[in-house]
Amino acid sequence: MTKLTLAGVALAASTALTGAAQAQDSWQMTTTWPSSLELIEFDRHFVDLANKLTGDALTIEFFEGGALVPSGEVFGAVQSGTVQAGADWPGYWAGRDAAFSPLATTPALFNAVDYVNWINQWGGDELYDEVYGRFGMVYLPYGVTNNESGFHTSEPLSTMEDLQGMRLRVSGLEQGRILEQLGGSQVSMAGGEVYQALERGVIDGGEFSTPNVDWSAGFQQVTSHWATPGWHQSASVFGVMINKQAWDALDDETREALEVAADATMLWSLAFTEKRATEAYEKWDEAVEITRYDDNALEEIQQVANQVIIDVSCENPTSAEVYLSMLEYLENYAQWREASAPYNLGRTPNGPAIDEVRACAEEQ
Repeated sequence: MTKLTLAGVALAASTALTGAAQAQDSWQMTTTWPSSLELIEFDRHFVDLANKLTGDALTIEFFEGGALVPSGEVFGAVQSGTVQAGADWPGYWAGRDAAFSPLATTPALFNAVDYVNWINQWGGDELYDEVYGRFGMVYLPYGVTNNESGFHTSEPLSTMEDLQGMRLRVSGLEQGRILEQLGGSQVSMAGGEVYQALERGVIDGGEFSTPNVDWSAGFQQVTSHWATPGWHQSASVFGVMINKQAWDALDDETREALEVAADATMLWSLAFTEKRATEAYEKWDEAVEITRYDDNALEEIQQVANQVIIDVSCENPTSAEVYLSMLEYLENYAQWREASAPYNLGRTPNGPAIDEVRACAEEQ
């Protein structure tokens, strides 16, 4: 064998080894959640499952919130490719596009199963990719919770009069507008700051997430009352932002494995959270006084929420597109849901007038 032939064999072997090394991708993934909040369990479950399903093709190394970049900078880190993936709650990015808000939660509208239905069968998944795609990302929803706890305060809340003048931490564009129309005022702050704000009296009350997550945040130590239900966020969605270039670099089989991991995690997340919320409710019942808004208050909240949703839809074309899709789902699903009541999945909400939202969508 000549030196030239030997050199050719060596080059071929080197190329094969390099190709094999490149075929195995390694990603870094972070989250907006610190390890002290149970929401991080969604992210850990997804990463564990994804690493099992992708085999040797992809390894995801997971870092808790703040370990790589501050929580508020996760969006930019994924967009720029500083990290390949970042777990989030879409509503945190509503300042970039108001449509991120309904992709995360709705006031007095969707429940968790509505989100699952809409995302998987009524076109919702396409809207996540459309909105995140404008920022160079792919999005995989993989977590869902039912309505959030409600406000934790030092005074009872059960009527609209009780909200007058209350300074309340609440997250969300629509949620803040609704609260202000009901007589309260929105105070915006990161979830990790709510405990100290309650403790120091900077706010009169606050909310963050489901009963189990709020318990893990320690709100029971600095409040004496809890008002249910959590009308401000009737359900929430969580997931992972993936840099588009990193996603496109994967082969079809690996991308499909990540999608399967996301779907499986979403189903798991619903049962996990409902079980944990039930366990936490028992603790809350012993620790604080739990009150419930009366029916008149809930109806007033619904009507205010409906108008705010219409207003936001008329201000932002992408919000209009998302809300119209949601309302079309509710209208379509109502036929079967109501025919099979009371044994079907939740209520058909008395939501915004679909014709008004459609008109706003068509005008923009």
